[in-house]
Amino acid sequence: MKRTLNKLVPLAFGAFFNLIALFSRKQAAKKAFNLFCTPRKGKVRPEQQEFLEQAKSQRIKVKDLELQAYEWKGSNETVLLLHGWESNAFRWRNLISYLNNEDYNIVAFDAPAHGNSTGTILNVPLYTECTEAIVDYYKPQIVIGHSVGGMNTLYHHEKYPNDQIKKIVTIGSPSKLQDIMEHYQQLLKFNDSVFSALDDYFKDYFGFRIHEFSTSTFTGHLSKRGLVIHDEEDSIAPFKASESVHANWENSTFYKTKGLGHSMHQGNVNLEIMRFLKS
Repeated sequence: MKRTLNKLVPLAFGAFFNLIALFSRKQAAKKAFNLFCTPRKGKVRPEQQEFLEQAKSQRIKVKDLELQAYEWKGSNETVLLLHGWESNAFRWRNLISYLNNEDYNIVAFDAPAHGNSTGTILNVPLYTECTEAIVDYYKPQIVIGHSVGGMNTLYHHEKYPNDQIKKIVTIGSPSKLQDIMEHYQQLLKFNDSVFSALDDYFKDYFGFRIHEFSTSTFTGHLSKRGLVIHDEEDSIAPFKASESVHANWENSTFYKTKGLGHSMHQGNVNLEIMRFLKS
């Protein structure tokens, strides 16, 4: 029964957007966009809170949001960790243990509508504005992003060039907004009129069209040393996304895995990251 509902609910939303678009394409786009940006999970669970309480806690205000930041103090370089969709800072627990052993100063924060941060929606432009506030506060030399966090990392460098940041790591990150939005359309089965309205919405509010947003074409990060990590069997973010990012990033190394999936918590991945950071 639950599986059936999980299939029917997205279709109901798609039909709803199609109906609204008959009367107002702008309203259909707004509602479709807000649903797209609304996470269903990612808040900190009780069993995760104990780990996060080991860090120094800081609340940072960005616009009308309060971001929950965490800092594990160390005397080495500062590393900023950016989690993905429907996740939170706890997802870095394994890598944090490796970084702690090398005395890195570790910073992570919960994105809007995730973890212990406030807010109801998350999208990459919003994530980037929040990341800039965190970067300004903690001044990291290294940034590591997983999934949408990695996409956000490259967009952040596109919008806010920063000479202080020397190294970037992306893990299982998508590249093309077009791929993500086409998947969203396929899932909800809304029509091309709604998709076209969404395209206009992105242009009006963020200054780019859906097909124009691709991290493989960004240039703000190209002067940094990069490590691009992706699993060939990733079912969430396509492997080709990281292939294209690496192909256009001369100063990057591509670490491919097979059979590790999307989350990439495994020891060999963390060891590769540590080798890169110390190189």
